[in-house]
Amino acid sequence: MAFRWTELFSTYSIVARDPQTGELGVAVQTHQICVGARVPALLPNVGALASQSLANFKFGPMGLEMLAQGISAERVVAGLVATDEGANRRQLGVVDAQGRAAAWTGEGCIAHAGHQVGEGYTVQANMMTRNTVPAAMAKAYESTAGDLAARMLAALQAAQGEDGDIRGMQSAALVVVPGGADTLSWHYRYDLRVDEHAEPLRELARLVAIRAAQFLDAAGHEALEKGDLPAALECWQRARTASPDQEELPFWQAVTLADKVGDVATAAAILRPVLEGDSRRAEWIDLLRRLQACGLVERAGIAEALITAIG
Repeated sequence: MAFRWTELFSTYSIVARDPQTGELGVAVQTHQICVGARVPALLPNVGALASQSLANFKFGPMGLEMLAQGISAERVVAGLVATDEGANRRQLGVVDAQGRAAAWTGEGCIAHAGHQVGEGYTVQANMMTRNTVPAAMAKAYESTAGDLAARMLAALQAAQGEDGDIRGMQSAALVVVPGGADTLSWHYRYDLRVDEHAEPLRELARLVAIRAAQFLDAAGHEALEKGDLPAALECWQRARTASPDQEELPFWQAVTLADKVGDVATAAAILRPVLEGDSRRAEWIDLLRRLQACGLVERAGIAEALITAIG
C-alpha cells in the first residue's frame, strides 16, 4: 500500500450521540490543515463516524450507507476493516442512531495510539505524546455538563491537556446534527471548523460559545412570538452575556423589541452599549433606516425613534 502523508491524519477525536436529544456529533483536532473536511462523516438519525490515522476516506460514505440500512456500529466497523487491505494502519470510531458505539485501532498505527468505547460514544487517538489521551477524553466527556457540543469540546481539551499530538496543534472541527423525526428539512446544529491556527481549540471554543449564544437568542425570539416578553428578555440577556463581542445579536434584539413591542427605551438600552466606540456606528444607524425603508421594520417611524433614543 502506497503511503501519502496527505492521508496521515494523526488525530484525537470523539464520536458521540446524546441520548436525550438524539443529536449525533464528531469533534476532532490534528496537526494538519482542514481536518474538518476529511475526518467527520455523519447524518441525522443515521449515525456518525471518524476515520483517521492513515485515513481511508471511503469509510465515511461507505459507513453511512451501512448505518442507513440499520447495520449496527460494531458490524459497520467490522465490515469496513474486513474489506480494507490497509486496516492495520487505520483508526475508526462509529456511533449508530441507537447510540451503539464501536472503534478500531490497527496495530500499525503510530504510537501512542488507542481508543476507548463508552455508553453512546467512542474516543480515539494516534501519534500522541502520551498513552493517557483516550482515558482523559472519556473522563472529560462523561463528567462535563452541557449540550453535546460542550461535552465533545471538553473531550478535545482533555486530550490536549495530556499534550495531544506529538507534533502539536493546527486545525480542529466540531459537527453536530439534530435528532428527532424531521430529517427532510434538517440543518446542522454545529458545523464549525478552524482550518489553520496556532491554538485551534481555543478558537473552536470561541466559535462554540457564539453558536450556543445564537440558540439562546433564537429561544428569545420564539418566546416573544408566544407573547412571553420576560422570557424573551431573559434569553436575550443570556445570549449577550455568552457572546459579548457579537454586534449582531443585540442589534436584532433591539430592532425586534422596538418594532414588535414598541419598547424603544429598552431597545435603546440594549443597542447603545454596542454602538458606543464601534467604528461602524454610522453604518449600523444607516442599516436601521434601510430596514424601515424596505418595510422589514413595520412600525411607522420606529427607526428614527430608536436612533434618537440611542443618542
